[in-house]
Amino acid sequence: MKKDIGPKKFLFEKRNYRFLFLSLLVISLGFILMAGGGSEDPNYFNEEIFNFQRIRLAPTFILIGFGIAMYSILTRETNRK
Repeated sequence: MKKDIGPKKFLFEKRNYRFLFLSLLVISLGFILMAGGGSEDPNYFNEEIFNFQRIRLAPTFILIGFGIAMYSILTRETNRK
């Protein structure tokens, strides 16, 4: 015999999903900023690989995105009355 325990509830609230979507956008932006800088000619070394955008800015965006994702998973919705 199966008991009816009521309506199913989602694991996360709407707020959590918004933060998770924001984290995916920030992580994607970091990977987009990291792309490029290569050279078509294997005999030519392009110094563009080591600029500020690819070495500092892009990994910072990626780490911030992972931080936002962790926050979205660990936070709970507060019950406002």
